[in-house]
Amino acid sequence: MPMDTHTQRVLDLASQKGLLRASDLDAIKAPRVVLTRLTAAGLLEKIGRGLYRLPNQPVSEHDSLAMVAAKVPQAVFCLLTALQFHGLTTQLPRQIWIAMPRGSHTPRIDYPPIRMVQMTGDAHAAGIEEHLRDGVKLRVYSAAKTIVDCFRHRNKIGLDVALEALKDAWRTRKASADDLWRYAKVCRVANVMRPYMEVVAHQ
Repeated sequence: MPMDTHTQRVLDLASQKGLLRASDLDAIKAPRVVLTRLTAAGLLEKIGRGLYRLPNQPVSEHDSLAMVAAKVPQAVFCLLTALQFHGLTTQLPRQIWIAMPRGSHTPRIDYPPIRMVQMTGDAHAAGIEEHLRDGVKLRVYSAAKTIVDCFRHRNKIGLDVALEALKDAWRTRKASADDLWRYAKVCRVANVMRPYMEVVAHQ
């Protein structure tokens, strides 16, 4: 029966990818009704609109990021979410912070809650790193670019958070002065950051 081969293919794909999007089935030419059947049979778990995974799969700390990245591949994790990813904050953000090009609509996601920041040109394109987690490619700003963004959006997240991140990154050498300076110029916050950079450098 062809249905069984579809079932096996979909389950193989789910174990390989970690998170399965409904659209992933097109690549293996499996009808989407297979997802409904597998979910009803308890062989797959639906975790969001059009998003599935194998049941009893251990939930990783990057689970919610992987869910967002699977639905919005062009999103770049930024600000508090990127700080947490790089281990540069004690804060646990209630929302997933993503950056999108100016003019983008906020993606419609049921879960997890997201907060979108619009960025233009180089400020959006600079400093993007790609990390593979749970079989999903996460686009995250580098530690240095994230710190610069925190100063740029200090009215949204608080200057104290930006300062804490700058000090931590400096102490743990997760961001070099050159990188910080380069991104500060790209994001036009060099004048804002200069006094703080000087203080940290002399501590």
